[in-house]
Amino acid sequence: MPDEERAHRLHAQTDCGHPESGTTSGLVAYRGGEPVGWCAVEPRTAYRKLPATRVPWAGRDEDRTDDGVWAVTCLITRTAHRRSGVTYALTRAAVDFARQRGARALEGYAMITRPGVQIAWGELHVGSRSVFAAAGFNEVSRPTKRRAVMRIDF
Repeated sequence: MPDEERAHRLHAQTDCGHPESGTTSGLVAYRGGEPVGWCAVEPRTAYRKLPATRVPWAGRDEDRTDDGVWAVTCLITRTAHRRSGVTYALTRAAVDFARQRGARALEGYAMITRPGVQIAWGELHVGSRSVFAAAGFNEVSRPTKRRAVMRIDF
């Protein structure tokens, strides 16, 4: 599809230009007026595949279609601004954003990192356990050795 159509769809999806909107697909972090990071955060049900297939459900007894549970699904920081706290700030902002818009809880599906062990490019775009823990999330399940479901209830 042409660039103009993609831009139009993105603006419509994010309700771009209306910071007070209840609809968005994420938050942008700025440093000195320059965008340096982005965080995807919205109701878990907005991610069509997430509640049905992507969220680890083993041992969890809850309604997958509950609009009151939101999700942080992606955290991106521009290369020149990594390791400067952008991801931590975005995660804290996601907590405030979800709470202000009536979320009952917020989840993240973090990668477990270990010192000295490399992970594949792109895997940390979901965030690390330490990032979510620093924002007040608690681990609610560990579906695999490398993945933790982190959650904060409001």
